[in-house]
This record gives sequence, structure tokens and C-alpha cells, in this order.
Amino acid sequence: MSTNSKLFLSDLAPHTVQSEIRAMSVACTAVNGINMAQGVCDTDPPHPVVEAAIQAIREGQNIYTRLDGIAPLREAIAAKMLQWNRMTVDPDREVLVTSGATGALHAALLALLNPGDECLVLEPFYGYHVATLRSQRVVPVIVPLDAPLFELDHERLEAAITPRTRAIILNTPSNPSGKVFTLAELEWMADFAQRHDLFVFTDEMYEYFIYDGAQHQSLAALPGMAERTITISGFSKTFSVTGWRLGYLTADARWLGAIGYFHDLTYVCAPSPLQHGAAAGLLSLPQSFYQGLAAEYQEKRDRVCSVLRQVGLTPITPAGAYYILADASQLAGEDARAKARTLLAETGVATVAGSAFFGQDGDGRNRGEALLRFCFAKKQTELEDACVRLLQWKSER
Repeated sequence: MSTNSKLFLSDLAPHTVQSEIRAMSVACTAVNGINMAQGVCDTDPPHPVVEAAIQAIREGQNIYTRLDGIAPLREAIAAKMLQWNRMTVDPDREVLVTSGATGALHAALLALLNPGDECLVLEPFYGYHVATLRSQRVVPVIVPLDAPLFELDHERLEAAITPRTRAIILNTPSNPSGKVFTLAELEWMADFAQRHDLFVFTDEMYEYFIYDGAQHQSLAALPGMAERTITISGFSKTFSVTGWRLGYLTADARWLGAIGYFHDLTYVCAPSPLQHGAAAGLLSLPQSFYQGLAAEYQEKRDRVCSVLRQVGLTPITPAGAYYILADASQLAGEDARAKARTLLAETGVATVAGSAFFGQDGDGRNRGEALLRFCFAKKQTELEDACVRLLQWKSER
């Protein structure tokens, strides 16, 4: 092919690599291991959710819906937002059902930010947040939180503001750290966003996975924040249906029309029959379901953290979500990716390199190279098998 050919990759493509999470899932499958890398949440979905989706298929609910989703689901989301998030939203003007929370963020960024704008991202971060920003040529500005509790550094955040800063992404409870931002931290963040006139995109996917009496607080419920906050959540984790790709967002009516347009342009609509399943879950599952979810996952967290301590992979105990960051400095390997592959080869347990969630320090070294992320959203038997493997590995070393 001629060197002058117009057939070449985009400017973005050469810098795009497969997600390390996906790469470890592939490596895990190759050795028939236990996948504690990807947050697939392979527990069984609630019966009403599954049955309603199947019934919707049989009743012919297999065509496009309104671009913002079916009315029963939008109304159920609005009711849930009032009860759980203490927010009043209009189901016809301020709720958008999306193709996963990933689709929600993608459409919202297209609608509200321009190429060259800067968006603050708190570290450790979810890699898809940063990758989505870059895919739209928005500049992610990484702002580290203070480990090990991952507290806000006010001075660091203030110093990150430039004339091009237009937004911040806030993930609470957080993937990968399990950080649950306190009311005091969120009140400071609300003041910060208003002083600098920023949009805030909140990822609240793990809002029901909270432990040790922690409380989930939506930023948009605080004074002055409803007009500038895009609140994103979904059903993948809560109902254990990650493959359904079903999420939603709520936003001020001024922004929702444009966000809906870009979601329609990319996805047309969220899967029709699955929307009926999600609506049934919101309408029929009692509060005890969500309380039980938190209790079940706290037990799993405690079991895995205990084993990690025993084998010398000291964990940072999460307050929410279902991931654990653990110290992997004892493992062989020059970096976190190599350490993750060492652990997989020696135990058959797949994890994710901490470097997937951190940026570089002043010396150009990734701040997550000594960490691995473990996902404990597994069925009890498989989770116990992973724990046994880790303990056996320790005893044989």
C-alpha cells in the first residue's frame, strides 16, 4: 500500500489497547481458572426479573421502544429515585433508560462536553471512564485520592482546575477501591462544582452494595446540584444481569433531550423485553431484597479479605461495591500485570493489575503497580474454591 494512502487508523486507534480486565478474563478461561478479575456478577438474577422479561418476549415486546424507555420502567425509576436517592425526577422529561451505564455516560459526554474540554477523574478510577473520555477527545485530568482511605485532597483538586475544566466524574461506591464518599465529602464536592461551574457525572452503579452501616448519598440530592449533575446507575449489578446491558440516567430536562438524541443515535434504545424485566424488579422486590444483598456481599467481602490477609496479600477493606484492592508486592513480576499473571499461573485465580486504575507519578511509574483487584461477586461455591486455592498456595510456598 502506498505511503500516501488515505487508508489509515484514526489518531485514537494506535493508543487503544484491550482492557486489562478483558485480557485477564481471556487468560483465566485459557487455564480454566476462577475469574475474580471481571465484575460479571454471576449470581442468579431475582426470579421476578427473569420471568417478566421472558413473558414480555412471549407477548411480543420485541420491537423498538421510545428512545427514553418504556413508561412503566421510567416511572419505576422515578419512584426509586425518590425513595432511595431522595431526588424528585420527572419520568417523562428527566429519566433516560440506556444500554448499560456505559451507554449512559457515552451519550451524556457527547451531549455536554466538547473535544479539548477537561474532565477531572478521581484516582483510583474505573478504566472505562477514562477511555470513554479519550474516545471523545475530552481530556481526562487524573486527581489522586489519599490512600489508603482514598480521601479527597482539596488542594489537589483546586490545583487541577484550568480554564478548560468543565466537568468531574464521581464514582461512589467506587470501582475499584470500594470508596463510599461521606456526606461531608460530597457537600465539599457540591460547593467545589458550583464554585467552578462544573457538570458532575456520577456513577452510582453500586449504590446498594454498601457495608458496615455506610450510607449512600446521591450528589444530585444536595442543594444546587440537580441542575448540573448527571446521575447514572443501572441494573447489571443489583439484579445480576450484566449481560442485559441495561442502565439509566437522570438529569435536568434541559440536558436530557440532547443526551437522549445521542443515545438514540448510537443504540436506538435499550433492549425492549429486558426493560419489562427491570421494571418488574423495581416494582415487586421488597426492601429486604436490597438489605439482603448488602448483607450477603459484606459476608463475601469479609471472607475474601480474611484469606488475603492470611496469604500475605494485605487488602484495603472496601466500604462498598464488590472489589478489593490488595498489596501484591510479594508476588514475582516487574509490574502489576506480571504479578497478576504470576498469581493466575500459581493458583488459577484471575485478578486485575492495579495499574489499570491508576495514573503515573512524577517519575513516570504507575501508582498501582503493587496492587491487584479482586472481584468477589461470585457464587458462594466458586468464591470458596478461590479461597481454598489461595490458602493452599500459601501453604506450599
